[in-house]
Amino acid sequence: MISPFSASICVYCGSRTGDDPAFLEAAQETGTMIAEENWRLVYGAGDVGLMGAVANAAQEAGAQTFGVIPTHLMSREVGKRDLTNFIVTENMHERKKVMYMNADAIVVMPGGAGSMDEFFEVLTWRQLGLHAKPIYLLSPNGYWEPLVKLVDHIIDQGFADASLRDFIQIVGTAAELREALRADLSSAKLTAE
Repeated sequence: MISPFSASICVYCGSRTGDDPAFLEAAQETGTMIAEENWRLVYGAGDVGLMGAVANAAQEAGAQTFGVIPTHLMSREVGKRDLTNFIVTENMHERKKVMYMNADAIVVMPGGAGSMDEFFEVLTWRQLGLHAKPIYLLSPNGYWEPLVKLVDHIIDQGFADASLRDFIQIVGTAAELREALRADLSSAKLTAE
């Protein structure tokens, strides 16, 4: 029997590990932390790069895992079929929608264009009032600092209200992420009651 989980954490991250060993370490620590908190991992269902690292760590520590992968990435991202839930979609749009719909919070770890696409989509939806899910940039060794500067530049140039920045929380480690998630998820429960 599958035990219940208290929240679902969507993790967007690279299908590569990147050049800094801190990225892989953060992915492994995040997967373990999700399990320790009795949360479920929602992610892109790949078994490569940071995606595979966060999923393997979550599984090894006993977390439920919910993976979503489009058909065209099954071989490239090595679809991880031993997840609690493994969903194959027709395209990227469906993948992102299913991941978002099954999450209580969003974490964006180091990654490339795909991770930025996912980040900007959920950020835009938050800006438009379509959801109130917390969005975190997990930024080991300052990986996401240039992205944060870009968001600040967009605000400074008059293309977004200053409130856009309030929708993003930057954390440097899995430990900081744990504390931020705990606070936001318990506050969301209080609001719902």
